[in-house]
Amino acid sequence: MMDKIFKDEYDVIIIGGGITGAGTARDCARRGMKVLLVEKRDFTNGATGRNHGLLHSGARYAVTDQESARECIKENMTLRRVARHCVEETDGLFITLPEDSLDYQKNFVDACRSAGIRADIISPEEARRIEPAVNPALIGAVRVPDASIDPFRLTTANIIDAKHHGAEVFTYEEVIGFVIENGVMKGVKLRNNRTGEEAEVHCRLVINAAGIWGQPVAQLAGIKINMFPAKGTLLVFGHRVNHMVLNRCRKPANGDILVPDDAVCVIGTTSDRVPFDQIDDMRATPEEVDLMIREGIHLAPSLATTRIIRAYAGVRPLVAADNDPSGRNISRGIVLLDHEKRDGLKGFITITGGKMMTYRLMAERAADLVCEKLGIDKKCDTAVVPLPGSEESDSEIKTEMHNDIFSDPVASTSRFAEIGRHGTFTKEIPHETIEDRALVCECEEVSVGEVKFAIDKLHVHNLINLRRRTRIGMGTCQSELCACRASCVLCQLGHTAPKDALNDLSAFIQERWKGMRPVAWGDTLKENQLTLKIYQELCGLNA
Repeated sequence: MMDKIFKDEYDVIIIGGGITGAGTARDCARRGMKVLLVEKRDFTNGATGRNHGLLHSGARYAVTDQESARECIKENMTLRRVARHCVEETDGLFITLPEDSLDYQKNFVDACRSAGIRADIISPEEARRIEPAVNPALIGAVRVPDASIDPFRLTTANIIDAKHHGAEVFTYEEVIGFVIENGVMKGVKLRNNRTGEEAEVHCRLVINAAGIWGQPVAQLAGIKINMFPAKGTLLVFGHRVNHMVLNRCRKPANGDILVPDDAVCVIGTTSDRVPFDQIDDMRATPEEVDLMIREGIHLAPSLATTRIIRAYAGVRPLVAADNDPSGRNISRGIVLLDHEKRDGLKGFITITGGKMMTYRLMAERAADLVCEKLGIDKKCDTAVVPLPGSEESDSEIKTEMHNDIFSDPVASTSRFAEIGRHGTFTKEIPHETIEDRALVCECEEVSVGEVKFAIDKLHVHNLINLRRRTRIGMGTCQSELCACRASCVLCQLGHTAPKDALNDLSAFIQERWKGMRPVAWGDTLKENQLTLKIYQELCGLNA
């Protein structure tokens, strides 16, 4: 029995708050549709928040998957224009080591150029000059237009624009069933995962954009999608070793990508099939950590002595073949399923496969199909209209704010960090008072004003949400002090009741420990022991 039935009927309900769902909500809303986006947990909770943050040039797929390579390079160029505040234009190197084959390098370059990807062969000497961290033993190098991108900022920007164009967005709302009448999808049944309240919401069409969870979502409608849960494990190192993305120039394998990411660097990834009953609790294993370290040293030898601060794992939403145990040979191409044609269920489509890199194109194709079905004549404009935060270049923002920032040298570094995270939205972050400019997180230079902004604009319910919006707790110390400060700010602002604050703080610290546990040795273990003492003995946390 539903607790309530929404009075409004939506044109489209989108299931999934990862980058694909967020991008689809933005596209549909910009075309004038009445949109509702629902997510059972928080934005970026799945694969979107658990990848290496690589803005693929498509080069990695050029030899094995030309279609995906072409999609990637097209979207690479598009996102550099429309999401510039989320992108760091690093460029990338594909290196050949003595144990690799230079014959593969030739095939690789030919395949890249065939897909429209710039691929410049450079000498080992030039590679060592432009990227001092690279393995000096390399015998070949190719420069490609890879870059780094922040998936959290990217998703948030899409959500903001979708809401600006009328979309409604609910987090912690899980789809528990569908309203189907005479073979026609009429709506969804929801349960609020914070209150337990259930509701029924009606619409003209439902889009399943739930990533790897798209298979169980489809099963609720009696539809089978053969998805392949491919686990990928990654490591975060305590500082930024490399300036450019480093790749092995060989057939894709484990541990052959090292991505500079803000102040740290990330190596990935593995690819192993996992059971569906494990996808909600992905954990890195000691064996995977050892493998990443061994392979990473081949890319950048200094990783052997660089502190590892955390390990994490995600699940790729591949649509799949039974004869590929690793999933590496499955195309990363976009999969759009019209369930009216495929399964006889009108008003239901699934958009899946692809990559974070191609989310905008995935959204465009899904929205095109919705327009066709609903009789809407409106073209996609997301490839040309900048996302919120990217309306101006970083240099323009910094020039405009220069005098204001440097009137307070203590606050200047955090203000520049905020520009990097929020682009033009930085102007909306409070910084007039000493209290607003005070730092909550020194590692990531997050101010009290930025926390206020996130609470006001970015769907923050708890500390874990706040981490994904501001990077609190993601720095070298992994929330040694900032979690306590952030919890205090949430209480002071009346956002979290004092009686709930300790439980929220405990959940946050446990989430951080989950990623530190597989690498808890040396300095990381010492840091964690200090954190344990602070939160158990000073804050009284026992969980």
